[in-house]
Amino acid sequence: MRRLATAVAAALVVLSVVAPAAALPTADGGGAAAGPSTAPTNGSASAPVQTSGDAPPDPDGDRLGWENGYWYNESIDVDASDGLDDAEMEAVVARSMARVEVVRGLEFERTVSVEVLTREEFRAENREGFNDTTESDGLHQNVKYEALFMVNETTDAVAVQRRNRGASVGGFYDPREERIVVVSENAESPRVDEITLSQELFHALQDQKFNLSGYNQSTRERHNAIDGIVEGDGNYVDYLYQQRCELSSDDPDYWGDCLEDVPGGNASGGGELANFGIYLVVYQPYSDGPPFVRGLHRERGWEAVNAIYEDPPASTEQTIHPEKYGEDAQTNVSLEDRSNERWRPLTVNGSVDYAELGEAGLASMFIYPAYDPRVREPLVPPEQFLNTNESGDVDRFDPLNYSSRYSAGWDGDRLQPYVTDESAETNETGYVWKLAWDSPDEAEEFAEGYRRLLELRGAERVGENTYVIPEDGGDGFADAFHVTVEGNTTTVVNAPSVEELSDVDGSIDPQTGENASGTDSGDGTGSGSDGDGGTSDGAGPGFGPVAAVVALAAGALLALRRVE
Repeated sequence: MRRLATAVAAALVVLSVVAPAAALPTADGGGAAAGPSTAPTNGSASAPVQTSGDAPPDPDGDRLGWENGYWYNESIDVDASDGLDDAEMEAVVARSMARVEVVRGLEFERTVSVEVLTREEFRAENREGFNDTTESDGLHQNVKYEALFMVNETTDAVAVQRRNRGASVGGFYDPREERIVVVSENAESPRVDEITLSQELFHALQDQKFNLSGYNQSTRERHNAIDGIVEGDGNYVDYLYQQRCELSSDDPDYWGDCLEDVPGGNASGGGELANFGIYLVVYQPYSDGPPFVRGLHRERGWEAVNAIYEDPPASTEQTIHPEKYGEDAQTNVSLEDRSNERWRPLTVNGSVDYAELGEAGLASMFIYPAYDPRVREPLVPPEQFLNTNESGDVDRFDPLNYSSRYSAGWDGDRLQPYVTDESAETNETGYVWKLAWDSPDEAEEFAEGYRRLLELRGAERVGENTYVIPEDGGDGFADAFHVTVEGNTTTVVNAPSVEELSDVDGSIDPQTGENASGTDSGDGTGSGSDGDGGTSDGAGPGFGPVAAVVALAAGALLALRRVE
């Protein structure tokens, strides 16, 4: 039977992106921000769009809710069954702009161009954007996602991200060119999905009002933190927009059916994700951002949301736990280079030479085993990371819970990749990963979870704090690891072998011994029972009861959101 990772491929989450959709602009930023917008669920793409009432006359000047000759509630006569001609596209874009203005209470300053690409056309553009990835960029990405146990030493992490994006992105807004692209799943007659279009238009509006290019998104964590407001606001606006299309036809606020790319709202993206773990990392602001913004809007109105752009979330911790916004400043973690003459810190021209994963990255690391077909059992049970409603369905608005016992209490992290002269050819690398926590207990709890993760990958304890994943059983993650806790800090040192651990970090002296292998009662690597309450599914690598629960819920999750 199939494992979860293949089962969910039939219903991919489609994301929405800000910035060039194919670029990998920084070593750790992970490329353009990608995130989902809610997919429409009713209506027919071929039917003329019906709206409520007759629109008033055009105003003398530009007004909120009116753009380029169209009111937000004005009927437009379009036949989307064979795509949209130029005049129809202009009408759809103008009315969608007016509707976004009404929902968000902000006025567009200028119109941006909108282009529709087929999935294959987008993939071609996406591939071209990744062609300028440097050797150092590639090594950095490989080390970062290998540290999260998402890609192994034989896998090109950049290629994986390119394939993920080619499959999942439903549209993007490029601030440099002020250009919107909407991706259509209908290759013969490309169509526009109105909800995807609305989010890209809102990203353009955000850029006009708040200058999206002005943020520091140089690491994956900083990228996700900023996207907590950028994509959180965007997806919340989509949610409110779509609600107006789903009201009863006799409701005065009813807008009529939203245009769809695929009739019935069943578009499922452009194929199977190459790696669901990396997708989980990127997805966090799309899950936690909308409720973060909704809370602000309900408590203090749109003015409070506007003000957040001046003081955005400083970390993903602040959108995972909204009560920590403005209250819990993270620790600036520093690392001293203690490598020998053979090993050196990886440098990346024009970008940071370290990674920062944040609470979102750590939570994704612990969640991912539930989706990895190479892992026998989940580390975090699905009922703990899937947000479900009273009927047991995955919550449409906030599908995933990125708070886990192993990652909560994060206060900062820095992962420094290390390379040799041969690393570009062999992909053999190392790293020092230092993590700060709110308390010693939380530092130890992360270490416990990390040791359990090592065990799931087949690691053996060969000395005090020292573990080895063997070549013949590590799913390509064969390496040596040294895990220590000191006060509020956890440090993980990685190298190809035990002997090279101290070459990467000369401050450690890993001890090995004949009787050191195996586990003791205090190292947290246990005997296979799950520390979060999960149990082995008893079905080997197949589809056991726990995995089946995740698959059913994840299938619903993946059908919910679209990425722009």
